Amino acid sequence: MQFKQISLVAAVLAAVVGTGVARASEDAATAKEAEAMVKKGVAFIKANGKDKGFAEITRRDNKDFHDRDLYLAVHKIDGTCVAHGTNEKMVGKNFIDMKDIDGKEYIKERVDFAKAKATFYTDYKFVNPVSKKIEPKTAYCERLDDYIVCGGIYKK
Repeated sequence: MQFKQISLVAAVLAAVVGTGVARASEDAATAKEAEAMVKKGVAFIKANGKDKGFAEITRRDNKDFHDRDLYLAVHKIDGTCVAHGTNEKMVGKNFIDMKDIDGKEYIKERVDFAKAKATFYTDYKFVNPVSKKIEPKTAYCERLDDYIVCGGIYKK
């Protein structure tokens, strides 16, 4: 009888943990939401100027540019970060040679894509601000003058 009770408790715990994982995935941002946020960011920068636009994108409590695990990052065409939705310490630093955990130079790739296309997607691995774990990510990006505005989703 005791084994059956332990098995039942284990099954209930597995169901609860499984539901939590499913719930976390349901709460993750979608590709459509990333595209919409990037377009909103580009429009905001155009309407309000780069200084105000970059400041608002970097401000973590701005719900227009920070939602769950979705946020914007903006780099100059040379790889310098000018706005970052989760880490203001990145602003002003050049990340052209930055590599993800697999060695992919994803900022360089962004810059190369932006020189050839107005919009594009790029894949890399980055720390999810919600889970705090390195996860596969895909970012939708748009070029705006000499800047690249990106918003990414974490792939489960």
